[in-house]
Amino acid sequence: MSYRVVQWATGNQGVEAIRAVLDRPDLELVGAKVYGADKEGVDAGVLAGREPCGVLATRDIDEILALGADCVAYFPRHTSLDEVCRILASGANVTTTAFLFHPRSLPAADLARLESACADGGSSVHGTGLNPGNLSGVLPLALSGMSRTIEKVTLQERADWSFYESTHITFDNMCFGRPAEEVTEEASDFLRFNSGIFQEEVALIGESLGAGLDEITASVELAVAAEDHEIFGIPLEAGTVSGQRWHWQGLRAGQVLVEIETLWTVGGEYPSHRPTPLDGWTLTLEGEPSIRAHLLTLMSYERPLPLAEHVRAASIATAMQAVNAIPVLCQAPPGVRTMADLPLVRAGFGFGNATPAPPY
Repeated sequence: MSYRVVQWATGNQGVEAIRAVLDRPDLELVGAKVYGADKEGVDAGVLAGREPCGVLATRDIDEILALGADCVAYFPRHTSLDEVCRILASGANVTTTAFLFHPRSLPAADLARLESACADGGSSVHGTGLNPGNLSGVLPLALSGMSRTIEKVTLQERADWSFYESTHITFDNMCFGRPAEEVTEEASDFLRFNSGIFQEEVALIGESLGAGLDEITASVELAVAAEDHEIFGIPLEAGTVSGQRWHWQGLRAGQVLVEIETLWTVGGEYPSHRPTPLDGWTLTLEGEPSIRAHLLTLMSYERPLPLAEHVRAASIATAMQAVNAIPVLCQAPPGVRTMADLPLVRAGFGFGNATPAPPY
């Protein structure tokens, strides 16, 4: 069976998703939603660096909804619950890397709207990705199957954003290079949103493993640059924020049971008092037995490739978690489907042969 797919947004992750959909015989690209006038009317294959595929990008939402797609891969930089509800009510499923990792954490009225849209369209919605996503959601749950008891789940991410060429995210959204007083949830809508999706992931793990969390907290410790730097032509001046250490913690009776920690820097400076984990992600389940796994996404561990290719690996991994979920999501009963709800999502075209999705 072939599923008709719309790619909504064609940034770094969106173009990787288009390439994957074009490669898979069980998926058919039927539409592409874009935001810029310069992309409107351009063939989606060309946007993804491929040969033309006959699908022209559009900014018209009504045109997209009229396609009758089975699933929309919703990857915008700025999310809209209104848009997602319209898509769901039209009958299309939604897989997204942008938000909705634990919709049950939404305000009651928003969750009710989402569930109503799913009921109206007979559709499902699924939030997933890398982190938040597989590494902070799927993998902890998978490894927990080897535990008799669990005392604490911790995911630690270490990344230097100096190698990430999407400077609008680094400087505009994440507020690197700003005065410290501007790098707070109160001062930045995006940081508040970003913090919220990590808190959703903490809630997902707590709920799925029966932690009985009664509080989820967020905090950030900032570091400022000791000297001037230039990142892809953008100045990062001494005295502005060059490091962010975020903690999202799920507690029960004051004890931390679930924690996500991110150690992010720009410019290569790293505070000496902070932990120094390996680049990538370190997942620890403290319990009986205790389990630790370190993960790093690269384009290859065998072939010599330029750094720019390795940087792409995280975008590919994020997009693929959502694309590979499409067949399973389309088979799922209507409603909100988290990473804890769906069957195991696996590569659908991993060795160059389409793998049928398991029955839901």
